Amino acid sequence: MTDIVVAKIGGSTLGSHDTALADVVELQRRGLRPVVVHGGGALISEWLARHNVPTRFEGGLRVTDAASLEVVVAVLAGLVNKQIVAALSALGGRAMGLSGADGGILRARTLDKKLGFVGEITGADPRQLLAFLEGGLIPVIAPIALEWRGEKPTAQLLNINADTAAGAIAAALEARWLVLLTDVPGVRTTDGEMVSKLDATDAVGLIESGVVRGGMIPKVRSCLAGAEAGCESVIVDGREEHALLRTIEGQFKGTTIA
Repeated sequence: MTDIVVAKIGGSTLGSHDTALADVVELQRRGLRPVVVHGGGALISEWLARHNVPTRFEGGLRVTDAASLEVVVAVLAGLVNKQIVAALSALGGRAMGLSGADGGILRARTLDKKLGFVGEITGADPRQLLAFLEGGLIPVIAPIALEWRGEKPTAQLLNINADTAAGAIAAALEARWLVLLTDVPGVRTTDGEMVSKLDATDAVGLIESGVVRGGMIPKVRSCLAGAEAGCESVIVDGREEHALLRTIEGQFKGTTIA
């Protein structure tokens, strides 16, 4: 059984008191092979506002025009990615910062014209990531992809939802765990109760009925993709101390999607 842990870390859960990156380094020390996929939505919105570029979401996805895409790529693949690499290094880890566009890790096509340069993942190539893992490195991946048409890439970069990217990468790596660290305790049902486990049928039903909506939709779909590939897929509250480590130890409070 693989020892790979794919952890999606959202910008909303990172901060001076966050323990997720320390947990990543601890997992590496324990002989596991962590991969970090990160978001950065709050910081993107902040930088878009600085440049007077409006922000709009549809179905939990950021509408990304040409001006927005420049900021998204700069913030995600630049500022956020390298800050995480630096933090992991300071904690004693060995990290390599990448985006999904590097080496064709993520292939994508335009999802919907009304969303602009937002991509739908059509494939993931794990070979480069496996090489880094074998070399003792922690890949840190920004959710940017190259657009592919047929078997060839174009020069167009696409913005990818970080949860979706994490699910695709976990599936391609055949990871043991896919852990989405977010700013909510998990998936809630129609009566507002947090559910500890969902099967695929129930998860899809909650999306179709509108109970799961907004930014939770790509999280649930990401877990479904991971689960289909054999990953233990979990949505947990990343604001809780050592949530990632406790999840791997089986002591988490969140939603598992099987």
